[in-house]
Amino acid sequence: MSVLKAIILGIVQGLTEFLPVSSSGHLSVTQMLLNLPEDRILFLTVMLHLGTLISVFFIYASDIYLICKEFILMLLEVFKGKGIQVNNEHRKLGVLIIIATIPTGLMGIFLKDIFVGFYNSSLIIGISLIITGTLLWTAEKIHSGKRSIKQMNWFDAVIVGVFQGLAITPGISRSGATIVGSLFRGFNKELATKFSFLISIPSIGGAVLLEMRDAITYGTGDMTFAVLLAGILASFLSGIFAIRTLINFIKKEKLYYFSYYTWTIGSIIVIFNIVR
Repeated sequence: MSVLKAIILGIVQGLTEFLPVSSSGHLSVTQMLLNLPEDRILFLTVMLHLGTLISVFFIYASDIYLICKEFILMLLEVFKGKGIQVNNEHRKLGVLIIIATIPTGLMGIFLKDIFVGFYNSSLIIGISLIITGTLLWTAEKIHSGKRSIKQMNWFDAVIVGVFQGLAITPGISRSGATIVGSLFRGFNKELATKFSFLISIPSIGGAVLLEMRDAITYGTGDMTFAVLLAGILASFLSGIFAIRTLINFIKKEKLYYFSYYTWTIGSIIVIFNIVR
């Protein structure tokens, strides 16, 4: 494994994790093009996910700090017998992130075997990419929501969490699905974007923890510390770029631009499966 290959994988992971184009499919294709068997680079793949997770902390550091602070204060109030008091926006946001994570986790646990089987079907991946593009287009075109954190409720969080759970399907973008779910629930664009990235923290973090055991079992192989560091840094920096890019696209109401890309790639995959 060379540093250059690690950087390429890191860039692909960082960009596709947050741009609504599906990271799983792109990373798999890149691994094949670079002739890198998945079991040989499992540890690096986990570290790349860690790099993208750090990029979310970097962009939303102040929000994450306030959410953690308010959550701790809320727990202290519970221990003091004051009950659960959700009396400010960051405290409410923290509770809703937890609620949104529950359906995602349940879907990951009970439907994992079904979704894993989809990775063996390029036809399903192609169809899923087309679905992703259609959802992005529809959400952008019909969106007129102005709901803020104050208007959010637990049911909104559950719906967005279900959308995130559906992104276990290869070809369905996690960021795209959660933003679409948020827009369908009438969130304003800023909240839809922020909530999507914040609920990615337990989602990506959980995936890293679950995959770490297998990654340690396989070991690092011929990867040096420099290779791992290069990959993590590349995924971190490209993740920051992707988050900021997506925020700008949403602000300018150009989210549907990604539809053209996913439709094109998805259609090529589907046509290939039909004619071969």
